[in-house]
Amino acid sequence: MELILKKSGSGYLYQSDDLDVVLSGNLPKVLQPLATGPEAEKEVFGFEEGARLSALKRDVASRNTPASTEIDVLSPTGVLTYRIDIERVDTLGMIGILSVITDISEARHRERILKTLLRELSHRSKNLLAIIQGIATQTARQALSLDYFLSKFRGRIQSLAYSQDLVTDSSWRGAYLFTLAERQVSAYWPATENPISVRGINAHLSPNATLHVGLALHELIVNSASYGAISAGINSLTIDCFETLLDDQDAIELAWIEHLPPASASRKEVEDHTFALTVLERVVPVAVGGRAMYLTTSDRIEYRLTIPWREYEIITCVEE
Repeated sequence: MELILKKSGSGYLYQSDDLDVVLSGNLPKVLQPLATGPEAEKEVFGFEEGARLSALKRDVASRNTPASTEIDVLSPTGVLTYRIDIERVDTLGMIGILSVITDISEARHRERILKTLLRELSHRSKNLLAIIQGIATQTARQALSLDYFLSKFRGRIQSLAYSQDLVTDSSWRGAYLFTLAERQVSAYWPATENPISVRGINAHLSPNATLHVGLALHELIVNSASYGAISAGINSLTIDCFETLLDDQDAIELAWIEHLPPASASRKEVEDHTFALTVLERVVPVAVGGRAMYLTTSDRIEYRLTIPWREYEIITCVEE
């Protein structure tokens, strides 16, 4: 029996019906004082919990009904949780109380982590649903037909899915800017010998920034694929990222510079009050707590988004 308990990691305490200790074994160090007598329960577990445990044992002795409880114990390594299974054992005409004590701290720790993760998942899912709802509402307002709505809505949801995949793959830590840009661009500019230039700081964006910067890039890319450089099949746009300041605090600036072919000059601008402009000039900068500027001239489109320090990290690799 002693060997079995050691193998299982459990200890035991056998007491008389008046809670005098008769036998004990394999008790963890923090619980070993329990073997000295019934009053030790109040010293080990605290007065309230100790009194509750003693009352539970007396109830098991009188009713002959097994019971189980959990008690937390403060130790030098943190809070430990023990499950105590109690039942009456009658031997040689004596009523005894057997308590089998099992350390379940690791299981409870895993449960707490899981609950925290589930709460975080619920929070992020609600945020994602709110973004989708906003996309659906704004796209519908600009739609002239059902086909137009479906085309635009599917493209924007697919863009969101690309960004979300990167966030999920990173265990909800976010995504690198270069990877995000390349993923968004790839749907409209397949890999060639002359890929679109993404340069500067490869900042690691927060999950929130990843989703919203992905939406901004999507609108810029779709516009380019419709009227600009991508539609003309020329590689005349760059995506650059560099350090700057926002309200005297560290920030990065994402710059989209697109040089337009002559044939697209008359159709280059995103129409006023469209969802695309709303995303670029209002939704994205507000969501990341930054600012944005969208400018067009006869031969270029320029978009600059400033992202504050709390929405990114600059991770440098240390060479050995």
